[in-house]
Amino acid sequence: MRSPEVRSGGGEHDGPPPVPRGGRGPSWPRHAVPLALGLGAWFLPAPEGVEPAAMHLLAIFLATIVGIVLKPLPMGAVALVGMAATAVTGTLEVGQALSGFGNRVIWLIVVAFFISRGFVKTGLGARIAYHFMALLGRKSLGLGYGLVATDLVLAPAIPSNTARAGGVVFPILRSVAEAYGSRAHDGTARRLGAFLTVAAFQGTVVTSAMFLTAMAANPLAVELAAAQDIRITWAGWAAAALLPGLVSLVVVPLALYRLSPPEIRETPEAAALARDRLRELGPAGRPEKIMMGCFFLLLALWILAEPLGIHTTSTALLGLAFLVVTRVLTWDDVLGETGAWDTLVWFSALVMMASFLTELGLLPWFSEAVGGWLGGWGWPWAFLGLSLVYFYSHYFFASNTAHVSAMYAPFLAVALAVGTPPLLAALVLAFFSNLFSSMTHYGTGPAPVLFGAGYVEVGEWWRLGFLVSLVNLAVWLGVGGVWWKVLGLW
Repeated sequence: MRSPEVRSGGGEHDGPPPVPRGGRGPSWPRHAVPLALGLGAWFLPAPEGVEPAAMHLLAIFLATIVGIVLKPLPMGAVALVGMAATAVTGTLEVGQALSGFGNRVIWLIVVAFFISRGFVKTGLGARIAYHFMALLGRKSLGLGYGLVATDLVLAPAIPSNTARAGGVVFPILRSVAEAYGSRAHDGTARRLGAFLTVAAFQGTVVTSAMFLTAMAANPLAVELAAAQDIRITWAGWAAAALLPGLVSLVVVPLALYRLSPPEIRETPEAAALARDRLRELGPAGRPEKIMMGCFFLLLALWILAEPLGIHTTSTALLGLAFLVVTRVLTWDDVLGETGAWDTLVWFSALVMMASFLTELGLLPWFSEAVGGWLGGWGWPWAFLGLSLVYFYSHYFFASNTAHVSAMYAPFLAVALAVGTPPLLAALVLAFFSNLFSSMTHYGTGPAPVLFGAGYVEVGEWWRLGFLVSLVNLAVWLGVGGVWWKVLGLW
């Protein structure tokens, strides 16, 4: 067998082959459906105790969410149209329509995007991956764990799970698979590539649930919870997710190894190659050392934010300033991080609309109406039913953000109305806002990246995704339930 050649991740051309864009059909329905839905909802009568402006805002909000799902325009552009509509129609004052841009948690995730660029630019992300490959890569299962461990280490500081999975993990995954003769479209995918692909993807799903800064929509859930007087800290989120997350990261790759076993079980050349690649990279240079120091500083200050009285966004701003001053990142790097600026727009628009739906009385009315119907079940059973509906409705969403925007706040409100402990309800729905991405090849950003590589057929992806969803539910509701009792969440 020829010596494997593994390429470092993070380059612009290191991603998978482009996914064909044809077959989406005419574009006019994607424009017409959100507009028609918005116009129809605009004229709905306001329930008793709800201001008429709330129904107008609901109409704009629904049109925006459906627009994000159908994508007549990029997500940021759809959100900008919705924001403009709230001001032009007089539903909200201009200052209210723009109020989301002053939100501290929004800026936390935006600044974290900037910081995450340093991991790719300095090569630190690839170095971490090679270290795990050298340590765990003698067997195919160990390779899977190595990819997952890489994602876990990067997750606290890289809020784009697509960047982690597609920019750092996938290039190394693909090169290792091809080095062992496993390619996407020549009948050899199951030798190694298929297993590594699903293990890396499902690992990303779990790590995204483990940290507030690990996925772009997580802070959105935090803000929607704050609108209902529930405060979630960075450390509180991480502590609650720690044990069930680690158990999932151990169990899920092992389950996939049984459900979709690779034909190649021993991979000693991969571990040897990783050591060779690390020798080629040599000692970490100044930019990598600064990036690593910044990473540990961020983690320490985020964990100690409450006793130190330093807001997590202040810490993120400090980290970014440090990287810019030391020239690990240039200002052009910051300006060129288009994903961060796009997130700033759509995040601000959605948080603004969701907040005013509560302030104008619509969300309290909804929770009281539905909560009264479910109240006789007792909160554990009512919340379990609500959570499962919330989880499996993700089959109908092509975006974590769209799902969280549309359903998190009302489901949380109903959970509170039936008596669920507030912090438990907010955190479980937030964790599920990541874990439900396991099921389809379109449900979260990394899914089309890894599925598009062609190693796994769509039917197999869905079969494994559903089975993994059951595993994750068992772990997070079982092990997690006990852990949350120990932490005093219920």
